[in-house]
Amino acid sequence: MNDSSWGAPQGAGYRGAPEMGAAPAGPAHDVHGAQQTRPMPIVPDLPDEGRDTDDRADRNRDAAHVSGPLFRDEMPQEPMSTPSPPPPPQKKRAGRDLRAAIGVGVGLGAVVIGSLFVVKAVFVGVVVVAVVVGLWELTSRLKERKGIDAPLVPLAVGGAAMVVAGYVRGAEGAWTAMALTALAVLVWRMTQPPADYLRDVTAGVFAVFYVPFLATFVSMMLTADDGAWRVLTFLLLTVVSDTGAYAVGWRFGTHKLAPRISPGKTREGLVGAVAFAMVAGALCMQFLIDDGSWWQGLLMGLAVAASATLGDLGESMIKRDLGIKDMGTLLPGHGGIMDRLDSLLPTAPIVWILLVVFVGAG
Repeated sequence: MNDSSWGAPQGAGYRGAPEMGAAPAGPAHDVHGAQQTRPMPIVPDLPDEGRDTDDRADRNRDAAHVSGPLFRDEMPQEPMSTPSPPPPPQKKRAGRDLRAAIGVGVGLGAVVIGSLFVVKAVFVGVVVVAVVVGLWELTSRLKERKGIDAPLVPLAVGGAAMVVAGYVRGAEGAWTAMALTALAVLVWRMTQPPADYLRDVTAGVFAVFYVPFLATFVSMMLTADDGAWRVLTFLLLTVVSDTGAYAVGWRFGTHKLAPRISPGKTREGLVGAVAFAMVAGALCMQFLIDDGSWWQGLLMGLAVAASATLGDLGESMIKRDLGIKDMGTLLPGHGGIMDRLDSLLPTAPIVWILLVVFVGAG
């Protein structure tokens, strides 16, 4: 509500006749406004001959000071602003640095393929390094976020021994090494106070199974005559499944697959994973595996898509429980080693079993 609603001021635009002469009404000469804005200066009485000159100077100075409208209710109108056009829709963007992710992925692929087809023992060494680093990431996050002290030394030594035993002695050697590693975890933890002993050794045994034991199936694949091609098939199917899930989910994904576990995964992405993996499986079994058939590849691709998705969701559950986004920062654009092994580890025994069933142990 402005001043004009209370009625016009008395007189023809004048408040009255002040002692020193009449002055226009307005914000600069409102009595109350003057008291609220700037005090009136107190000057000594001037002689009559100088009073007229001083009065004219005051009026000129006040007129120069007044730069607004005559009345307070006559506020200047701001120009109407034209509505700005809505911002253009932004394209979907990936949550990671794609350039770094692609570069790291190509580098890892070159190391794996080079070691796989040059000397098998070198590839076993690559698997051992991945297992040890993965165990270090897992135990470090458990310690930081939950205070769980899973002993790394027996886990790392036993994990490396399990991978080598799987390559040298097969399943029997892998099971034996796993039992000894679990026992070493229990004994190693006895050197510390008994508080939280059960919690720590349980986490240690879980780590033994989750990382090195599942990885031994990769080294066991390698023992076949066409072992390098079997491992390559396993790697290709898992990578293609992840790629199909990412590409289709990013472009067409609208229905969440498991929003409480991994909000980024969609049902459309799962369909893409299945389709891509089945096609890759048919091609790999037909052209890479001795005595393999395309229909076997279709079944293997379906199984790989399921196991890779479940493995990814399983680690997402672990990371949500720990309150972290990635297991590590070792691989730019990917996170840590465990963030790359999450779908590979549970897929390894699936592929190994199906290859044994379809074409034999080799």
